[in-house]
Amino acid sequence: MSDGNERGIEKAIEEAMQRGEFDDLAGKGKPLDLSGYFDAPEEQRVAHMLLRNAGIQPQEIELLNRIAVLEKEISACQDESRRKKILREIERQRLSFRLLVERARKR
Repeated sequence: MSDGNERGIEKAIEEAMQRGEFDDLAGKGKPLDLSGYFDAPEEQRVAHMLLRNAGIQPQEIELLNRIAVLEKEISACQDESRRKKILREIERQRLSFRLLVERARKR
């Protein structure tokens, strides 16, 4: 990008700031949440960040969250029949997670 373009962009940002256009942004004054950013492979970082900022979770995270919910549910469950169903569902979710991770690793 040329210096002229950069200056134009900087000027537009400064003017927007002066007008208060950034005053009501979500997370203003809070530190950036970079958790997980550097854990992701370099080629996937931007995509993961965009998805997270849009409130969309990668399928792997959804599966891990579902497993966590099921594990809490099973720890509170007294009915043996229900416990078996929950255990089967946990195993199914874990298998789905492992397959997803393996596919991603092979890419």
